[in-house]
Amino acid sequence: MGISAEEIFETIRMIELENLDIRTVTMGISLKECAGGNLKEVAEKIYQKIYRYASKLVSTVKYISEDFGIPIVNTRISVTPVANIIGDTTEPPIILAEALDKVAEEIGIDFIGGYSALVHKGFTRADKLLIASIPEALAKTKRLCASVNIATTRTGINMDAVRWMGEIIKETAFKTASQYGIGCCKLVVFTNAPEDNPFMAGAFHGEGEPEAVINIGISGPGVVKAAILRLGSASLGEIAETIKKTVFKITRVGEAVGREASKRLGVEFGIVDLSLAPSPRVGDSVAEIIEAMGIEKCGAPGSTAALALLVDAVKKGGAMASSYVGGLSGAFIPVSEDMGMVEAVEAGSLNLAKLEAMTAVCSLGIDMVAIPGDTPPETIASIIADVSAIGVINNKAIGVRIIPVPYKKPGDKVVFGGLLGESVIMEVSKFNSFDFIKRGGRIPAPLTSLTN
Repeated sequence: MGISAEEIFETIRMIELENLDIRTVTMGISLKECAGGNLKEVAEKIYQKIYRYASKLVSTVKYISEDFGIPIVNTRISVTPVANIIGDTTEPPIILAEALDKVAEEIGIDFIGGYSALVHKGFTRADKLLIASIPEALAKTKRLCASVNIATTRTGINMDAVRWMGEIIKETAFKTASQYGIGCCKLVVFTNAPEDNPFMAGAFHGEGEPEAVINIGISGPGVVKAAILRLGSASLGEIAETIKKTVFKITRVGEAVGREASKRLGVEFGIVDLSLAPSPRVGDSVAEIIEAMGIEKCGAPGSTAALALLVDAVKKGGAMASSYVGGLSGAFIPVSEDMGMVEAVEAGSLNLAKLEAMTAVCSLGIDMVAIPGDTPPETIASIIADVSAIGVINNKAIGVRIIPVPYKKPGDKVVFGGLLGESVIMEVSKFNSFDFIKRGGRIPAPLTSLTN
């Protein structure tokens, strides 16, 4: 389907006035063939494989951005979950983390994801080695991102993994304390993790993926907000229809960029992730979309319903525009990365309980949330368990990216910088769930998992 002159002019307006951009071009690369040998040999094979496929990724994306006149904010790589290629060793795989970070720096990409383990039903020896190494790996690297999938709708929730991740998050925060626990900004705890997610920090190249692939993450909160404001006092049905049509156009732009990158780099085109990804820029906020619908401040009563409308319309518009939709495809509400969310926290309209409710209808609700550094690991684990339960019961991909900022208390401000933004430290319940978390075991899969 061709793109009309009218669509081209609309796209130009979106770019110049409404902050439209392609948030990321992410190349997924399989590292399966790199397994075997000692860790030093594996590290060398990883470096060579990634460099062979992605050495021209940054320059190619730059040329496409110039040719199309469309800003492309990030260029990233995702790889096979590293726990799957560690091999027969008892050594922590830190050398693999360093190899990934080194090649990412030399190629010039922003982030590399896949320092990951999938433990929703239990641990292998390699999974345990990788998870234990996450705090040190994230402290020693700049571009590396890690993720751990602790639950699926088909298996239930691995509560031993949940408890451990509470401890890992705390340790990661204190190993990067001089940077306000920034290591936790690069660590996601997932439920129902998708294999083709192009967004960091949770991206990895799944088992069912090809040798190499291009996945696209679109953006456009500013475009959607502007479209709603132009409607004036329209009904919510009219707003949903407008969002759907707007996202249709945004998705078409994203797929065009992805297919061109695929062609020039000689790898397969994968998916367009429809997620509306905010940024710290003014006018690039999901919270402001919610407020444009008539909510006084994001987090006020009605916010979850408004977000549900938004996510549904985004998916409908994107699905009409492309047959290759994947990843998380919804709307992100990362607090520190969205100035509207930060302002809502400061105003007192948004708190952890409301974010958890909003998680039920979006991709990541407890995302880039800064909490006091003295929050117990069991409490962090309990937050993870609550979010995971929402994902399991609703059969949806969902995650937690939470930062216990060392030495900070509720109301303090913290600046992470760049796309990671800044935030206010949010208050956590003073009541604990220690005995619940210490029970461990596995919360069984829900009855809805029996779909065969």
